[in-house]
Amino acid sequence: MTTLIESEEHKALRSAVSALGTRYGRDYLTRTVAAGKPLTELWSEAGRLGYLGVNLPEAYGGGGGGITELAIVLEELGAAGSPLLMLVVSPAICGTVISRFGTEAQKRDWLPGLADGSRLMAFGITEPDAGSNSHRITTTARRDGTDWVLTGRKVFISGVDMADAVLIVGRTEDARTGRLKPCLFIVPTDAPGFQKRPIDMELSAAEKQFELVLDDVRLPADALVGDEDAGLLQLFAGLNPERVMTAAFAVGMGRYALARAVEYARDRTVWKTPIGAHQAIAHPLAQAHIELETARLMMQKAAHLYDAGDDIGAGEAANMAKYAAGEACVRAVDQAVHTLGGNGLTREFGLASLITAARVARIAPVSREMILNYVSHQTLGLPKSY
Repeated sequence: MTTLIESEEHKALRSAVSALGTRYGRDYLTRTVAAGKPLTELWSEAGRLGYLGVNLPEAYGGGGGGITELAIVLEELGAAGSPLLMLVVSPAICGTVISRFGTEAQKRDWLPGLADGSRLMAFGITEPDAGSNSHRITTTARRDGTDWVLTGRKVFISGVDMADAVLIVGRTEDARTGRLKPCLFIVPTDAPGFQKRPIDMELSAAEKQFELVLDDVRLPADALVGDEDAGLLQLFAGLNPERVMTAAFAVGMGRYALARAVEYARDRTVWKTPIGAHQAIAHPLAQAHIELETARLMMQKAAHLYDAGDDIGAGEAANMAKYAAGEACVRAVDQAVHTLGGNGLTREFGLASLITAARVARIAPVSREMILNYVSHQTLGLPKSY
């Protein structure tokens, strides 16, 4: 059951993570990005405090919580101006998939490090010609004795330079039907035949994007995560948390921008009156707040459904949450910049860079148009056009 009232434990987690994020703040992120470095200090401290692995099983060094708790962590870090994008990938996608479907050896090998931040795993699904459409993925895995051999390309893979391995979505041939089905493989970033190339992005972020080439990468049998025949079940066990966490990323960013605009509107005085007293300023900010709160509520619903084991219900809610949060974030950032006028475009106030960053939640990990397709087909029962 989804609760509308946050527990005392969750309130305490919010408060503690907010305090950590505030100690680092937007200035830390801006300096680190300008230097071309990863957010190592914040990542490491969040790991030591148990925040990175709050969703992972206690038996493997995690906090024993779920995506509900991990979403709180990312949202509050974002609201403080220092979001950790790799929270979406390493503990949320990879950690969840391994904890649900991995072998005992895979769990022992990976989960403690993912939980404390000492190890990091990236996620590779997107391809140049397939996007995130798992039915069009051309990266293939074929058996060679007891080994697997992977061949293919991936694009827009976050944080590969920081990762120890990448959880790669490939396709294998079904022995019964001959059709290709998705499977998940842990691929070390130092494996022979594994190549990465940075993609030159105009988006300023600590986490770099990469194109990957898998040139007959040979992997042992135990690189396969879960059941070879489980296919989409295992894949969406990672993609639903990804959408929830993207919503948390967007809500946090929107809250940060809105807080800066509200502070400015209270203090900025024209003709002896704070500009926030004028409805033309106040009402759009109030509307942005309402939209962010509404998106957050759907995000919490999706997280609760996922943690309760309702994968189908979580899939619908997670897509809606990601859509709502992306739209709310873009509008909140736009209104924040507009509230500050010319100051909204200066480095001093640090809001202009969010204009580009906010669009990430509309585009990735799946576009808003594909979410509308999902809702129209799966929820409303309308026919497909493709």
